[in-house]
Amino acid sequence: MTANECIRGRRSIRKYQDTPVDHTLLNEIIETASYAPSWKHTQIARYIAVEGELKNRIARECTEMFPGNGAIIENAPMLIALTYVKGRSGYERDGSFTTPKGDSWQMFDAGIAAQSFCLAAYEKGLGTVIMGIFDEAKVASLLEIPETQEITALIPIGYAAEEPVAPRRKSVEDLLTYK
Repeated sequence: MTANECIRGRRSIRKYQDTPVDHTLLNEIIETASYAPSWKHTQIARYIAVEGELKNRIARECTEMFPGNGAIIENAPMLIALTYVKGRSGYERDGSFTTPKGDSWQMFDAGIAAQSFCLAAYEKGLGTVIMGIFDEAKVASLLEIPETQEITALIPIGYAAEEPVAPRRKSVEDLLTYK
Protein backbone atom coordinates (compact mmCIF):
# COMPACT_ATOMS: atom_id res chain seq x y z
CA MET A 1 0.00 0.00 0.00
CA THR A 2 1.38 3.39 -0.94
CA ALA A 3 1.18 6.43 1.34
CA ASN A 4 -1.31 7.93 -1.11
CA GLU A 5 -3.53 4.82 -0.95
CA CYS A 6 -3.29 4.75 2.84
CA ILE A 7 -4.22 8.42 3.29
CA ARG A 8 -7.03 8.31 0.72
CA GLY A 9 -8.37 4.92 1.85
CA ARG A 10 -8.52 5.31 5.62
CA ARG A 11 -11.98 6.11 7.03
CA SER A 12 -13.35 6.70 10.51
CA ILE A 13 -14.79 3.33 11.52
CA ARG A 14 -17.67 3.23 14.00
CA LYS A 15 -18.75 -0.43 13.68
CA TYR A 16 -16.39 -3.32 14.39
CA GLN A 17 -16.30 -7.07 14.02
CA ASP A 18 -16.23 -9.13 17.20
CA THR A 19 -12.59 -10.12 16.67
CA PRO A 20 -9.93 -9.22 19.25
CA VAL A 21 -6.92 -7.12 18.27
CA ASP A 22 -3.79 -9.23 18.54
CA HIS A 23 -1.32 -7.65 20.97
CA THR A 24 1.65 -8.44 18.72
CA LEU A 25 -0.08 -6.61 15.87
CA LEU A 26 -0.77 -3.64 18.17
CA ASN A 27 2.92 -3.58 19.12
CA GLU A 28 3.81 -3.34 15.41
CA ILE A 29 1.35 -0.46 14.95
CA ILE A 30 2.80 1.41 17.93
CA GLU A 31 6.33 0.83 16.64
CA THR A 32 5.36 2.38 13.30
CA ALA A 33 3.48 5.25 14.98
CA SER A 34 6.59 6.00 17.05
CA TYR A 35 8.10 7.47 13.89
CA ALA A 36 5.60 10.34 13.95
CA PRO A 37 7.45 13.65 14.01
CA SER A 38 7.39 15.69 17.21
CA TRP A 39 8.67 19.02 18.50
CA LYS A 40 12.45 18.76 18.83
CA HIS A 41 12.00 14.98 18.81
CA THR A 42 10.39 15.04 22.26
CA GLN A 43 8.23 11.98 21.45
CA ILE A 44 5.54 12.90 23.98
CA ALA A 45 2.79 10.54 22.75
CA ARG A 46 1.83 7.60 24.96
CA TYR A 47 -0.74 4.88 24.23
CA ILE A 48 -2.86 2.92 26.69
CA ALA A 49 -4.66 -0.16 25.31
CA VAL A 50 -7.93 -0.86 27.12
CA GLU A 51 -10.00 -4.02 26.75
CA GLY A 52 -12.81 -5.88 28.50
CA GLU A 53 -14.82 -4.47 31.37
CA LEU A 54 -12.66 -1.36 31.85
CA LYS A 55 -13.25 -0.42 28.18
CA ASN A 56 -16.98 -0.95 28.62
CA ARG A 57 -16.97 1.06 31.84
CA ILE A 58 -15.35 3.99 29.99
CA ALA A 59 -18.04 3.62 27.31
CA ARG A 60 -20.84 3.74 29.90
CA GLU A 61 -19.48 6.28 32.38
CA CYS A 62 -17.40 8.71 30.32
CA THR A 63 -19.51 9.49 27.25
CA GLU A 64 -22.74 10.88 28.69
CA MET A 65 -22.29 14.15 26.77
CA PHE A 66 -22.24 12.18 23.49
CA PRO A 67 -23.73 8.68 23.99
CA GLY A 68 -22.96 7.70 20.39
CA ASN A 69 -19.29 7.56 21.35
CA GLY A 70 -20.12 5.12 24.14
CA ALA A 71 -21.86 2.78 21.71
CA ILE A 72 -18.86 2.88 19.36
CA ILE A 73 -16.42 2.15 22.20
CA GLU A 74 -18.51 -0.77 23.47
CA ASN A 75 -18.71 -2.21 19.96
CA ALA A 76 -14.91 -2.04 19.44
CA PRO A 77 -12.76 -4.87 20.77
CA MET A 78 -10.11 -2.42 22.01
CA LEU A 79 -9.81 1.23 22.95
CA ILE A 80 -6.62 3.24 22.77
CA ALA A 81 -6.29 6.21 25.11
CA LEU A 82 -3.79 8.64 23.63
CA THR A 83 -1.97 10.79 26.17
CA TYR A 84 1.00 13.09 26.02
CA VAL A 85 3.76 13.95 28.46
CA LYS A 86 3.10 17.51 29.63
CA GLY A 87 5.59 20.36 29.65
CA ARG A 88 7.99 19.16 26.94
CA SER A 89 6.67 19.92 23.46
CA GLY A 90 7.07 23.62 22.67
CA TYR A 91 9.19 24.26 25.74
CA GLU A 92 12.85 25.03 26.26
CA ARG A 93 14.81 23.26 29.00
CA ASP A 94 14.34 26.24 31.34
CA GLY A 95 10.53 25.89 31.09
CA SER A 96 9.98 28.90 28.82
CA PHE A 97 8.08 28.64 25.55
CA THR A 98 10.02 28.60 22.32
CA THR A 99 7.29 30.24 20.20
CA PRO A 100 4.23 32.43 20.83
CA LYS A 101 2.09 29.30 20.44
CA GLY A 102 2.93 28.36 24.03
CA ASP A 103 1.89 24.84 24.96
CA SER A 104 -0.23 24.37 21.80
CA TRP A 105 2.56 22.25 20.35
CA GLN A 106 1.58 19.46 22.77
CA MET A 107 -1.80 19.02 21.06
CA PHE A 108 -0.21 19.46 17.64
CA ASP A 109 2.21 16.61 18.37
CA ALA A 110 -0.61 14.48 19.81
CA GLY A 111 -2.61 15.04 16.61
CA ILE A 112 0.31 13.95 14.45
CA ALA A 113 0.74 10.87 16.67
CA ALA A 114 -2.99 10.03 16.45
CA GLN A 115 -3.03 10.21 12.66
CA SER A 116 0.20 8.22 12.39
CA PHE A 117 -1.32 5.56 14.67
CA CYS A 118 -4.54 5.41 12.62
CA LEU A 119 -2.70 5.17 9.30
CA ALA A 120 -0.43 2.42 10.67
CA ALA A 121 -3.51 0.54 11.90
CA TYR A 122 -5.23 0.91 8.54
CA GLU A 123 -2.17 -0.41 6.73
CA LYS A 124 -2.38 -3.51 8.99
CA GLY A 125 -6.09 -4.02 8.18
CA LEU A 126 -7.63 -2.38 11.27
CA GLY A 127 -10.14 0.44 11.51
CA THR A 128 -10.10 3.37 13.93
CA VAL A 129 -11.92 6.57 14.78
CA ILE A 130 -10.45 9.48 16.75
CA MET A 131 -12.80 10.73 19.50
CA GLY A 132 -12.53 13.99 21.39
CA ILE A 133 -15.87 14.16 23.20
CA PHE A 134 -15.61 12.34 26.54
CA ASP A 135 -15.20 13.08 30.24
CA GLU A 136 -11.42 13.59 30.34
CA ALA A 137 -11.15 13.71 34.12
CA LYS A 138 -13.14 10.50 34.57
CA VAL A 139 -11.14 8.63 31.92
CA ALA A 140 -7.88 9.85 33.47
CA SER A 141 -9.07 8.62 36.86
CA LEU A 142 -10.22 5.21 35.61
CA LEU A 143 -6.95 4.68 33.73
CA GLU A 144 -4.84 6.11 36.56
CA ILE A 145 -3.06 8.47 34.18
CA PRO A 146 -0.22 10.20 36.05
CA GLU A 147 -0.34 13.97 36.59
CA THR A 148 2.65 14.30 34.26
CA GLN A 149 0.44 13.23 31.33
CA GLU A 150 -2.78 14.52 29.78
CA ILE A 151 -5.32 12.54 27.78
CA THR A 152 -6.03 13.92 24.32
CA ALA A 153 -8.12 11.37 22.45
CA LEU A 154 -9.83 8.02 22.63
CA ILE A 155 -9.34 5.78 19.60
CA PRO A 156 -11.48 2.64 19.25
CA ILE A 157 -9.67 0.05 17.13
CA GLY A 158 -10.65 -3.23 15.53
CA TYR A 159 -11.56 -4.96 12.31
CA ALA A 160 -14.11 -2.88 10.42
CA ALA A 161 -17.68 -4.14 10.07
CA GLU A 162 -18.49 -1.33 7.65
CA GLU A 163 -17.00 0.40 4.61
CA PRO A 164 -17.94 4.07 4.83
CA VAL A 165 -17.89 6.13 1.65
CA ALA A 166 -15.38 8.97 1.57
CA PRO A 167 -17.02 12.29 2.39
CA ARG A 168 -16.80 15.06 -0.20
CA ARG A 169 -13.50 16.94 -0.06
CA LYS A 170 -12.83 20.59 -0.65
CA SER A 171 -11.13 21.36 -3.95
CA VAL A 172 -7.45 22.21 -4.17
CA GLU A 173 -8.52 25.72 -5.21
CA ASP A 174 -10.37 26.09 -1.88
CA LEU A 175 -7.44 24.73 0.14
CA LEU A 176 -4.37 26.22 -1.52
CA THR A 177 -3.28 29.83 -1.89
CA TYR A 178 -0.16 31.00 -3.68
CA LYS A 179 1.40 34.37 -2.83
